[in-house]
Amino acid sequence: MKYLKKTDPEIYSLIKAEKKRQDQTLMMIPSENIVSLAVEEAVGSCLGNKYAEGYPNKRYYQGQTVVDQVELLAQERAKKLFKVEYVNVQPYSGSPANLAVYFALLKPQETIMGLSLSAGGHLTHGANLNASSVFFRSVSYDVGKDGFINYDEVEKLAIKAKPKIIVAGTTAYPRLLDWKRFSEIAKKVDAYLMADISHIAGLIVAGVYPSPVEYADVITSTTHKTLRGPRGAIIMVTKKGFRKDPELNKKIDKAIIPGLQGGPHLNTIAGIATALKEASKKSFKTYAQQILKNAKQLEISFKKFGFNLVSGGTDSHLLLVDLRNFNLLGNTAAELLEEVNIVVNRNSVPFDPNPPFFPSGIRLGTPGITSRGLKEKEMKLISEIIFKVISLGSKLKKELKLKDEQERKAVYRNNIISKAKPELLRLRQEVIKLCRKFPIPKSY
Repeated sequence: MKYLKKTDPEIYSLIKAEKKRQDQTLMMIPSENIVSLAVEEAVGSCLGNKYAEGYPNKRYYQGQTVVDQVELLAQERAKKLFKVEYVNVQPYSGSPANLAVYFALLKPQETIMGLSLSAGGHLTHGANLNASSVFFRSVSYDVGKDGFINYDEVEKLAIKAKPKIIVAGTTAYPRLLDWKRFSEIAKKVDAYLMADISHIAGLIVAGVYPSPVEYADVITSTTHKTLRGPRGAIIMVTKKGFRKDPELNKKIDKAIIPGLQGGPHLNTIAGIATALKEASKKSFKTYAQQILKNAKQLEISFKKFGFNLVSGGTDSHLLLVDLRNFNLLGNTAAELLEEVNIVVNRNSVPFDPNPPFFPSGIRLGTPGITSRGLKEKEMKLISEIIFKVISLGSKLKKELKLKDEQERKAVYRNNIISKAKPELLRLRQEVIKLCRKFPIPKSY
């Protein structure tokens, strides 16, 4: 970054600081991962200079010979990897991708049905105040007391609500999705089945998580998370989707441009293409298998330490931990863990008595730390550190006689952190030592 250092030393310093933070931190937010330097180079390339409104061989500007090839290559790699008929690689991120599908297939105030935010769904699956519920009628299905989706209840709701799109997708649901059952429900009410595989795309292409391609009409996905690419998104149409509507691809293309977006980010698309090539290697399947092994080991270790896991465990890359038996908010737990260089996020749990901004749980996952080469042995150590941190926070909250309402205020959470500082500093050194042993890789 010699040119950036000379031109903008402030930004250069901030990037260096963030690089150091990542080097010394266990990245355990399930939606984060570590791209290769090859992907970084593609995203930071001169392709970002090119404006390319439209699609390959149908652009509005001149000078498209090379970038057309870049986009076509990304499309072909995605079609081959996911085994689908059509791919649009232009969405800027997952939220616009989902909105594009809604705009393509729905009229204003027609109904979508997705998993509720409180049960592990995404904002764009119909959450209150999101565009998916402002411009369309939203109906949400939930999980049961056991933390699992009850498909019979989903079917009853679908028959009653008559949605035009059923969204099968999650952001904080650790269990397998039954694509076939979702498909049967969608067929029964003549709805499109849209699978949002943003979190599990990498697991699917590696063959370690069931694919929805046989059952869904449309599939959306971000390209980071388990797929380990840049921050972008793709929309796919399956054979089943084309049988239902032969014009699906044209409708989606129009929804992206001119419907929602202008010129695509060709540098990001190039990064996506590179990540897709990396995901086609045999080593990527080994990586995805290890993601699941690491998550399962965390499940085993967490249970040993008395953590309450939503649904009792995980079938995927993430775990959702209900901290009510530790009498600690997710905010406090996440902030304490950040002090020891373990980064997770606070998260609501099903039937959470606390508000979303001060939830009862934390969400964590294994894609990022698995990219660094950590395995089951290290998961045992990490789970022990997490237990020590959360137990200490719980103990200090009790000693300080803090009520739940007080814990929602940063000043009281800072009091807990301050009291815990000596032990947190010691544990931080353990984490940094582990990070040095498993440095961030440059290639995959």
